[in-house]
Amino acid sequence: MKNVKQILGITMMTLAFITTYGCELKTKKNNKEQLTAHALTEDKKESNNTVKIALLLDTSNSMDGLINQAKAQLWDIVNKFTHAKCGNDAQPKLQIALYQYGNDNLSSRERYIQQVLGFSDDLDEISEKLFSLTTNGGEEYCGEVIQTSLKQLDWGKNEDNLKMIFIAGNEPFTQGKLNYKDAVANANEKDVVVNTIFCGNYEQGINTDWKNGAKITGGEYIAIDHNRQVVHIDTPYDKIIIELNSKLNKTYISYGSLGASKQAMQSNQDSNALELQKGVAVKRAVSKSSRLYSNSSWDLVDASDDEEFEVSEISVDELPKELKGKSEAQIKSYIETKKTERSKIQNDIQELNKKREAFITENQKEGSKGELENAMLEAIKRQAKKKNYTWE
Repeated sequence: MKNVKQILGITMMTLAFITTYGCELKTKKNNKEQLTAHALTEDKKESNNTVKIALLLDTSNSMDGLINQAKAQLWDIVNKFTHAKCGNDAQPKLQIALYQYGNDNLSSRERYIQQVLGFSDDLDEISEKLFSLTTNGGEEYCGEVIQTSLKQLDWGKNEDNLKMIFIAGNEPFTQGKLNYKDAVANANEKDVVVNTIFCGNYEQGINTDWKNGAKITGGEYIAIDHNRQVVHIDTPYDKIIIELNSKLNKTYISYGSLGASKQAMQSNQDSNALELQKGVAVKRAVSKSSRLYSNSSWDLVDASDDEEFEVSEISVDELPKELKGKSEAQIKSYIETKKTERSKIQNDIQELNKKREAFITENQKEGSKGELENAMLEAIKRQAKKKNYTWE
C-alpha cells in the first residue's frame, strides 16, 4: 500500500531533475556554419526533450482513499509542469506510464503485476486509467515490478530525456524472488532513476531497504504519512472556471475513427473529477487550458496546429456531422473560429487561476498542504537551480 497522491506529488518534485543535456544553457556561436548546425541540434533536442515517468502503484488492501488522492494529484503535476522551462527556454514534454502491483485480482503468473498504461501524453487516458484502479490484498514484489516496467516500456536511448520510476508501498522492498538490487542495477544501465516512497515510519522504510532501493540509482527516498489528507480550499473563482470548462469543451471538433469515443472520454473525465471534488474539477480545467493538453489525434483544432495538416486530406466520412457537405474554405473558417474561441477561454481560465492561486496562498493555513508537498516545493527550487530549470 502506499499514498498514491503523494506519489504523484513527488513526481512533480523530480521534474526538476532534468539532465544538463536536456536543460543546457544557450551557447553563442560565431560563424554562420556553426550557428546553422547549432540550430539544427537545438531543434532536435527541443523536439525530443521528454520526461518519462513510470508510476508503480501498489493496489493491495485499503488503497481506495489513496488512489482517489492520486486522481486529484495528476492535475497538480500537469499544472506545475506546464510552466517548466530549460535554460535554453525549451519546454519539455511529459509522458506517464502506469503499473499496478500487489493485487490478488492480478495474475499470479505475472507476479501480481499489470501494465495499466504504457507511456502516454494523453491526459484524459491517464485519468481514465487511474479511475479504473481497484484494490485487493496481494503479494507485493518491488523488484519484480521495477524489472517488468524496465523491460516492457519504451524508455528510448536519448540521453537528453529524464527517465524516472516512482514506486510506493509499505511492505519490505525485499519481497519476491527477484533481488531488487538486480532490478535497480538494470535501471542504472538504462539511465532510469528509481524513486521510492515508503508509506510509514522513516526509519522503518530504511530498515526494509526502501532507501537503498533509491540510493543505488541516485533517486529520492521519502517516507510519508499516507493517511494525511490535503484540504482543497474553495475560492470565489471555482464556479466560473468550471463554467468556462463547459464552454471549452464546445470548441472541440471531433473527427476520424477516434473522434466520438475520445470526446466522450473527455466528458467522462470531467465528470469523474467533479464527482471526486469540486477543487479537482477546477485543477483539471486549468490543465485543459495548458499546452500539455493536446488532442490532435481526434480534434481538428489541435490537429490544424501541425504544419503538415491539410483539410483536403480528410475524407468526408471522417468529418463530424456539422461539417459534412461543407467546402474546404468553410471547414477552414469553422476551425479558425473554434480556435479563436478556445484561445480566449483558455486565457480566461489561466487568468482566473492566477487569482485563485493568490486566494489560496492568502487563506491557506500553515501545514495544511501536508509535509510531502512542502518538501516537494523545496526540492523543486533546489534542483531547478542546479539543472538550469526555471518555473514561470
